[in-house]
Amino acid sequence: MRKLLALIFILGFAVFVNTNTVFAQDAEPADTSQVEDAPAEEPAAATDEGEGEELAFGHQLLKKYFIEGGWSFMALVLVCLILGLAFCIERIITLNIATVNTDKLLSKIDDKLKDGDLQGAMDVCKSTQGPTASILHEGLKNADKGVESVEKAVVSYGAVQMGLLERGLVWISLFISIAPMLGFMGTVIGMIQAFDKIASVGDISPAIVADGIKVALLTTVFGLIVAIILQIAYNYIVSKIDGIVNRMEDASIGLVDTLVENNIVK
Repeated sequence: MRKLLALIFILGFAVFVNTNTVFAQDAEPADTSQVEDAPAEEPAAATDEGEGEELAFGHQLLKKYFIEGGWSFMALVLVCLILGLAFCIERIITLNIATVNTDKLLSKIDDKLKDGDLQGAMDVCKSTQGPTASILHEGLKNADKGVESVEKAVVSYGAVQMGLLERGLVWISLFISIAPMLGFMGTVIGMIQAFDKIASVGDISPAIVADGIKVALLTTVFGLIVAIILQIAYNYIVSKIDGIVNRMEDASIGLVDTLVENNIVK
């Protein structure tokens, strides 16, 4: 999974750098042409309104505002997004693999135990992926020690599996908290820079104040967007974990009942 996280981070960073480099290269000729051929572009401005409106709702607008917000804090917010999504994708893939049809698994175990084949029931658990099968296997290993030993083994190993399921959530929570904080920090620093410009000019110019405030607020906007995206993914992951835990508890109770019904334990 570490390789997956590294690959996602490298790909995401490479795609972002490439797209923004192309955007910057496309923007430079546009600026020079506006200076040299300003009168010639006036008639074309009206005809390009539709195209400008289409771009306003596309990724070009996001890249434009991202560049206007400044690289110092925008890059940090982007890193939070890439790393947070990498951890979210890794958790979602792992939890989907860990999801098992517990009723079907318990049915196979019951069939083996009816024939008195305890080792066969353990082999069924070994061949099944997921924490539920691992917990049931641990309970079957202690079947010869009585019901209490089975219950203790299931509870103890269940706590271990819970820790494995929740691995990485602390990092997602960290990025959810850091992204808006970085945005607010960028806003405060941007406001300070705007007031510095006002102090150096000696006059409150609406253009200077508006431009500085706009750049400062962009960092907050992108920080909040990143936090919202990661929060949605985080809540989905938590709901998946809760569902798996509930199935683990039901399967553990079903295992003890199956062992008692088949006179494996007393």
